[in-house]
Amino acid sequence: MTDQAAELRNLVRLTDQKKNNRTPAPGKMRIITIASGKGGVGKSNIVVNLAIMLAQREQKVIIFDADMGLANVDVLLGLIPRYTLWEVIKGEKTLKEVLLEGPGGIKIIPGGSGIHELANIDNYQRQCLVHQLRGMGEKTNFLLIDTGGGISRNVLGFMTAAEEVVIVLTPEPTSLTDAYGVIKVLSRLGLHSKIGLIVNRASNSREANSTVQRIERVVQRFLGMKTEYLGYICDDRLVSQAVKKQEPFCLLYPRSTAARCLGNVASTILEAGKLEREPSFSADKFVNRLLRLFT
Repeated sequence: MTDQAAELRNLVRLTDQKKNNRTPAPGKMRIITIASGKGGVGKSNIVVNLAIMLAQREQKVIIFDADMGLANVDVLLGLIPRYTLWEVIKGEKTLKEVLLEGPGGIKIIPGGSGIHELANIDNYQRQCLVHQLRGMGEKTNFLLIDTGGGISRNVLGFMTAAEEVVIVLTPEPTSLTDAYGVIKVLSRLGLHSKIGLIVNRASNSREANSTVQRIERVVQRFLGMKTEYLGYICDDRLVSQAVKKQEPFCLLYPRSTAARCLGNVASTILEAGKLEREPSFSADKFVNRLLRLFT
């Protein structure tokens, strides 16, 4: 893991050195990768509903479904993508043409197998992708990247390339351990000064606070890295009912406990600006970091 961390760090440094030779226009779009130490913690469901709640607060939001193995944002919403990132890379479609219209005013970029092809694109394709994403950033407030669980190279690529990283975990000991593992790798890379935390499926606020305190203690003691508690979502049976119906729980059950909890998270991210941001961060930097890491 040490070798992999050093490799990723060096690649990012090379990319940023190249970028410093010119002055890109600052992007207005906040790019947040939402990850987890393990699968099955409800991360994708949180991403979908969080996007809708941000949209309800007059934000333009796009979800990038970057879970290559088990991409399921479209499944959660009952959508069938006709085109994916693969068609964009081949030059057959633009990013705007593959966007799926989701509920509540959100949009989705279906990644599919196209993410694998990031390692094989030429310079012209790269510049086209940068140009298209930059154009989307002019009218988009948030790009939420839903990754797979764990710390594969692909997941690390999206985390290190993004402006902000949020880790979703549950009160289960295994989830805590795996979340710590992800944060440990990120601390070695040294690219983020702060990591956001969201606790899912907590019995109540007391359990959520206890979970965060446990992981914050070990992170601060052994890694010296800052974390930021963004909020929690209560364990709510209505969430699983909404999943079965392939509808967002914040729309199907807007008065549910889970919806109220996630609404607080959305407000925290939007209004308080909890995560430190790079003033000059842009879509250009994100795409070039990402492509450098994959290639």
